[in-house]
Amino acid sequence: MEFKHRSVLLEETVSALHIRPDGIYIDGTAGGAGHSAEIAKRLTTGRLFALDRDPDAVQTATERLRGYPATVVQSNFDRMDEVLAEFGIHGADGILLDLGVSSYQLDQAERGFSYHKDAPLDMRMSKEGVSAYDIVNGYERQQLTDIFRRYGEEKFAFQIADRIVRERQSAPIATTVQLAELIASAVPAAARRDGHPARKCFQALRIAVNGELDSLSAALDKAFDLLNPNGVLAVITFHSLEDRMVKQRFKEFCTGCICPPDLPVCVCGRTPRGRLAFRKSVEPSEQEKQENPRSRSARLRAIMKNEGEQI
Repeated sequence: MEFKHRSVLLEETVSALHIRPDGIYIDGTAGGAGHSAEIAKRLTTGRLFALDRDPDAVQTATERLRGYPATVVQSNFDRMDEVLAEFGIHGADGILLDLGVSSYQLDQAERGFSYHKDAPLDMRMSKEGVSAYDIVNGYERQQLTDIFRRYGEEKFAFQIADRIVRERQSAPIATTVQLAELIASAVPAAARRDGHPARKCFQALRIAVNGELDSLSAALDKAFDLLNPNGVLAVITFHSLEDRMVKQRFKEFCTGCICPPDLPVCVCGRTPRGRLAFRKSVEPSEQEKQENPRSRSARLRAIMKNEGEQI
């Protein structure tokens, strides 16, 4: 199956990065190389490093970036500093993190990301490690409840976890449709009218399987530290947990003095490390939302590193 993915907020993201022909750039989530290609084609003596943990994405990005000044590496974005160091590079002029699951991953049934298609429970972006099957069939009731509540903000988390634990006593829960139907049966009928009842739990499982929020937290710090002065970090999020983390971390980077307000002078010596590229997050246009419904929840935030900050 061809790796198809429509890059969300493409023009807005490329514009926010202020790409210099001689700059060093990182696309930490290369996917189908849509954003990567737009960055790479603007470079002359500069270089793009395109990272992805999914081996299918790495293969596709390698093919689509052939002939451009780009290097494709299979790696999670929370290791971007190590990847650049291997090439003797210790700073970047722009970094992009597109946190969405690609259309390819959703549409390829055997990857197990979608509750619309029957497939083995998997959800591993890297195709390695603990799978959704392992979590659903092996975690205790309270662990499942915590995952659904924390990563899916699912208010019926306990009822769903309890139904899963009771159901798997007779036979393992092995497929996506089997799990989706089980989740639907565990929530009140009224809740089933508010979108697909399995949506939040599938999101929660995907985040848990891939350690997405922990990786994002580490990646945000490493990415900002890697930026050269006036370099830009742009992040595209697709759900509130990601967006909240990015918004709060950007606020920390932009915060100066943290001394108690009753002190007459600053003694902490802290100054803002960055400045927001735009005050509010940028959303897709109505036209993009219509042409690509999966873009509807996307939000773009960007921050620029201050001149005084040294890597």
